[in-house]
Order: sequence, then structure tokens, then C-alpha cells
Amino acid sequence: MLQMEKLQKVYRTEMVETYALRDFNLTVNEGEFVAVTGPSGSGKTTFLTIAGLLEAFSAGRYLLDGIDVSRMGDAQRSAVRNQKIGFIFQAFNLIPDLNVLDNIEVPLRYRGMSGAERKKRAADALARVGLSARGRHYPNELSGGQQQRVAIARALAGEPRLLLADEPTGNLDSAMARSVMELLEELHRDGATIVMVTHDPQLAARAQRNVHVIDGQVVDLSAELAPALAVA
Repeated sequence: MLQMEKLQKVYRTEMVETYALRDFNLTVNEGEFVAVTGPSGSGKTTFLTIAGLLEAFSAGRYLLDGIDVSRMGDAQRSAVRNQKIGFIFQAFNLIPDLNVLDNIEVPLRYRGMSGAERKKRAADALARVGLSARGRHYPNELSGGQQQRVAIARALAGEPRLLLADEPTGNLDSAMARSVMELLEELHRDGATIVMVTHDPQLAARAQRNVHVIDGQVVDLSAELAPALAVA
């Protein structure tokens, strides 16, 4: 589903070059649930924005669903992003002036779908996250956990091949965080490919696989810990 080889992302100014990603290597297979962890500033969010085709990389190779991303133009990247990738953000990113169903429909408008198809997909996605009764409510009438469920429904309505979640429980209390995580686990059991960035080790432990990022590189923590454990 996702394969990055020796990926680099460099931010340049007149005086400084800053490597956000350096020789970044990662493969995510279809149907996996991968948690990406690491300290602040390690490159996790940069990785996620590149994976979601929101940002270009400086060097290396990135295959998304078997397609070489580096050969895509802007229009093709936008089309692939809209058709294959669903985003779940920490801040929900709901439009306050639109009700829940209309929020879910927004990304579908860019696909040229009929109004009837958009409404059906939005209603089905809302039912899947258990909020059918809230379709006519506005974001400020919902709890944080409910808003995040709407954000997940918005991603699901596009029937994406890949779900990218950036700290999806970061703005929620522990009970709501567990509820959202249980929903993500359910989606994974149903076949979704999920990549989740999180600072919470308990949530990361519930994913199928953990990837740790330090200084813009994927690090094998078990290999790093082995010498210390041998000495102990």
C-alpha cells in the first residue's frame, strides 16, 4: 500500500538546511494498522503529510498503491489524494457553519458525485460511526468525541484505500480516546489500512505494528535496546 525508500525532506533557507526526514524507509502493507511514535520534532507529521500527498519530498522514492508518486503532477496528486486517502486530524477540522451531514459531504463534492450519491454515502458513514441521530446537528452541539467520530465518518465516506490519522485522540479525554480507538480497531478488522501518529504509548500498543521515528529516521528500538539488555 505504502512504500518509502531513502526518502528525504529538506527545508532550506539562505543560511540553513534542515532535514525533517533523512533516509526514511517504511513499508505498510494493505490491511495493516501501524502506529508511528517518536518525540516531538522527530519527523512524524512530515512523514504523514508526505504520505498523504499534501507535501512533496526532496529525494528518494515513494510508491502509493504501486504508483510512483514522484512522477505525478499536481492535478494527479490531488485526484489520487481525494480518491484513495482519508485524513483524520487531531483538531477535527469540521466547518462550523455546516451541519454534520454537510461536513461529511464536502470532500465528495470534488469528485463530481451526484447529490443523491453524496447524501447516501454521508448517511452510511455516519451510521457506521454510530451518530445517525446527529446528522442535522452542528459541530458546536457535539462533544469532542462525537466531533472526532464525524471526522472519521467524513474520511470513510470517500471509501479510501488508506486512512491517515494524526493524533486522533490528542484533544480527547481518556474515555473518549478509548471510544475513538475502539472505532479505529473496528475499521481495521473490517479491512482498512490505517497509519496513526500518536504520542500515547498505550494507544500505540493497540496497533498491529509500531514504528518509531527519531531525527527523521525509522529506528528499530529492539536493536537499540539489545546491547543494554545484554550488559544488564
